[in-house]
Amino acid sequence: MMVKIAMILTGISIGLLVIYGMDVITGEGIAGKGFLPLNAMERGIGFGGPPIVLSIVSFFISRKESSKPLGIMIIVSGILIIIGGIISISNGISDNTARMAGEGGGLIGIGSLIIALGAIKLKKSKSV
Repeated sequence: MMVKIAMILTGISIGLLVIYGMDVITGEGIAGKGFLPLNAMERGIGFGGPPIVLSIVSFFISRKESSKPLGIMIIVSGILIIIGGIISISNGISDNTARMAGEGGGLIGIGSLIIALGAIKLKKSKSV
């Protein structure tokens, strides 16, 4: 039962990350220029923060159950977060270089953690 809930949460996470990414791409990295009428902070809080929380929650609420599809979904979520961090660093979206590197580097670290959680879920699924 918890795996189904975790898969729904991770699906929402992936959906939010895809929407966030599409807005950045269509707006050429400029907040408010994409299809979401949000500034960078609002967009990050609304479409960047929740996927991180949802992915981590998905892992922990289903930690006692094995699920290869959930492990793959968690890994995909982590990869999307890392891609966002790389884009943030490489595009110079922020005027402040130190802030940009900190945010991008933080996203890469968090994405790596989420990928590790997905890999743990996959490993548990193979051993069962």
